[in-house]
Amino acid sequence: MPTDRGSPKQRIEQECSRRGPAAVADGCIALLTGDDADDDLLWVLGGAATQQVIDGAEGGRNGYWPRVWAARGLLHNWDDRATAAVIAAFDDEAWRVREMAAKVVAAHRIDAALESLPKLLHDPIPRVRAAAARARMRLTG
Repeated sequence: MPTDRGSPKQRIEQECSRRGPAAVADGCIALLTGDDADDDLLWVLGGAATQQVIDGAEGGRNGYWPRVWAARGLLHNWDDRATAAVIAAFDDEAWRVREMAAKVVAAHRIDAALESLPKLLHDPIPRVRAAAARARMRLTG
């Protein structure tokens, strides 16, 4: 099992070295779109909180945390193949997923997301609106 120590970025970088960036991105895309991933990747993405999710807390493997972690994984290991999954995450029921998707768009300047960003600019959650506004500024500024 990979380590759950270090920052999310450090763990993701280590896992990319271990299994390759494309394989890590594939797992993140799968999780972000509602599929499952192996426990090793969950530990890498979620760190110490992973055991609670595996045990069923917060909706377990089907809850929103694995999708948040997957988007964060793409923040630190971007792959253009994830573009559609990240944009689709703008419609996720969980605000933390929508917020992280907007952060990914801002960090990687995903121009294809520009047309879909307005829905997040009117999100009921202030953190999502703020992340969307930052993304729009990065894409248009």
